[in-house]
Amino acid sequence: MYVAVKGGETAIRNAHALLAEARRGDPAVPEIGIDQIREQLALAVDRVMAEGSLFDRDLAALALKQARGDTIEAIFLLRALRTTLPRFGAALPVDTATMTLRRRISATFKDLPGGQLLGPTFDYTHRLLDPALATQTPAAPAPAAKATPKVSAKAASKAAGKAAPKPPMGETSTPAAPVPRVTDLLGDEKLIEPAPADTGAEPPDLTRTPLAFPADRATRLQNLARGDEGFLLALGYSTQRGYARTHPFVGEIRIGEVEVELFVEELGFAVPLGAVSVTECQMVNQFHGTAEAPPQFTRGYGLVFGQSERKAMSMALVDRAMRWEELGETLSAPAQDAEFVLSHSDNVQSTGFVEHLKLPHYVDFQAELGLVRLMRGAHAAASDALQDGDPE
Repeated sequence: MYVAVKGGETAIRNAHALLAEARRGDPAVPEIGIDQIREQLALAVDRVMAEGSLFDRDLAALALKQARGDTIEAIFLLRALRTTLPRFGAALPVDTATMTLRRRISATFKDLPGGQLLGPTFDYTHRLLDPALATQTPAAPAPAAKATPKVSAKAASKAAGKAAPKPPMGETSTPAAPVPRVTDLLGDEKLIEPAPADTGAEPPDLTRTPLAFPADRATRLQNLARGDEGFLLALGYSTQRGYARTHPFVGEIRIGEVEVELFVEELGFAVPLGAVSVTECQMVNQFHGTAEAPPQFTRGYGLVFGQSERKAMSMALVDRAMRWEELGETLSAPAQDAEFVLSHSDNVQSTGFVEHLKLPHYVDFQAELGLVRLMRGAHAAASDALQDGDPE
């Protein structure tokens, strides 16, 4: 017979103590520092910042340490902290054309203004384990203290192919000379749909306003930026395999630092708040046209915190797929269904709903158990009646 398991506060306290012990690991091994996580596990930190909706590398690194490397748990921790922070206002739209570039590539044009900047990437590595990384190297001596100069980013617009140096965290850089986007080059020939106009309206904040349908594109993009990378990657992959009417090209990916400004009413002008690292992807998709629109390319867009090309690309693919209705296409694939995508892309919500199944459901199960026993009894009685020749 099923018997309900009993526990209490003592068991929970012991579980917390065991968790802390497991997180620390072998005490003989030096404890990992927040600075080590921030500097050497930067891509994991960037993902936690992006999906946690909070740009702070130290806090994201702390969350990863506390979560024992569980990315989704770290995202949950960062979001929980974010809910306690005050909101001072909405920043002005960032201009990614003036980004201080660390990486910028295009799969559509080999030679383009500003050049191709390969930057730090796994794209050309052989995916072989490097035994040298198993050996710890001593830390480099700290440089002598000196004033930090402002870093100019204008070199990013030169065709020499070198990215401007990254400014230290907390420092702002001299605005870069604008580097034309690939979509701007196509737009000059009217070969791509126009970029959406900026109405000046403040977009909705999904962290404060529940998701509702139908959702406009600004809301969808915000949801995708916070969405789970693996989920969006799978949906983006499905569009490439034919489960949506898309034929994608990476128009451009650019990674770098962009300045954030806040318009201060009392001053009457915008003031810079600092620079944030972002990855932007402009996906270019073939479009056969409609009775109102000629054949042209259409856009898919992705923008996330930090260096996260896979997430930005997946976001752009899914963004384009969800635009099927405005472009007069047919709904035929999961990636096009905004309600399906947006309702299931949040990994914190998904985790909560799945993992709550681990919690006690003793009363519910007893009710189900009783019901199954009744149904089995009725089924057995019906079977016996049929064997006796009584159809009733």
